[in-house]
Amino acid sequence: MTFEAPHLKHAMHLVCGEALMDVFGGPVTPTGMALDARVGGSPFNVAIGLARLRQPVAYFGGLSTDFLGERLRSALSAEGVDLRAVHRSAAPTTLSIVGLDAAGVPSYAFYGEGCADRQVPDAARAAVRALLPRITALHVGSYAMMVQPVAATLRALVDEWRETAVVAYDPNLRLNVEPRLDVWRDGVDWMLARAHLVKISAEDLALLHPGWTGERFAAHCLSLGVRLVVLTEGGAGARGWTPGVQARVEAVPVALVDTVGAGDTFQAALLTALAEGGALTSTAMTALDASALHAMLDFANRAAALTCSRRGADLPRRDALSAP
Repeated sequence: MTFEAPHLKHAMHLVCGEALMDVFGGPVTPTGMALDARVGGSPFNVAIGLARLRQPVAYFGGLSTDFLGERLRSALSAEGVDLRAVHRSAAPTTLSIVGLDAAGVPSYAFYGEGCADRQVPDAARAAVRALLPRITALHVGSYAMMVQPVAATLRALVDEWRETAVVAYDPNLRLNVEPRLDVWRDGVDWMLARAHLVKISAEDLALLHPGWTGERFAAHCLSLGVRLVVLTEGGAGARGWTPGVQARVEAVPVALVDTVGAGDTFQAALLTALAEGGALTSTAMTALDASALHAMLDFANRAAALTCSRRGADLPRRDALSAP
């Protein structure tokens, strides 16, 4: 899989997957408790993150025609995300109930069976073709790659485009959506054989392959044709590998509020750094030297730290970050 594209700094990203409402528990009230609903979903966050970092981006996913789906649509539109490939349906919007522990680490309960982000038929792919030839990077991830019918649609999209666009992937496991680890392992392996860029968190790696080191996972990915592998390790920073070099960055000190959206921010910022550096092709990623890779990881790490300093997935804008 080798992909080259001219005018990389003007490339359009296509982000594919779920959009939902993150509902945070609030103060106890005399009759129950307050809830704070915010737009979210891992791919949705990546799309917002790219737009805020001044990257042209389109979104492909299912949005409900209910009032929550309309709020999701308006949030994307307000950030300048291209919505021509969005699939609307009358199915309800998924709710993700988010609880935070004392350290600000989130836990999730999903209410999404039969919801709009899953109801994306194969015929919806026709709308994506209308965006050609501008699309040069395709990001997919999280549970939309594991639940039907949207998973089949997204896999067909990956197979259709993997020879003409950089494919980026973040597994972003959600076991309370799909609890079977064998399903996740099979789905991740399917993607590793097709992706150019893979970003995974240390937590997800420990779930997928207990006992595996980052080095072992990177070697596995690279042997399958992945060109850039990145492991995010929270307080330990992040590491990256290409077939020729590796780099590591330390964590950025931050007054932690919560980690919601941090991984999505990292992915959006990494794609931005690659695009701004003219490296958003399989050949260019392979040719990165250690210094350039370090700079890109550092940029993504600083962006993620800013999100960790805010409640929920409030991703940073380009003005808040110096160049990679």
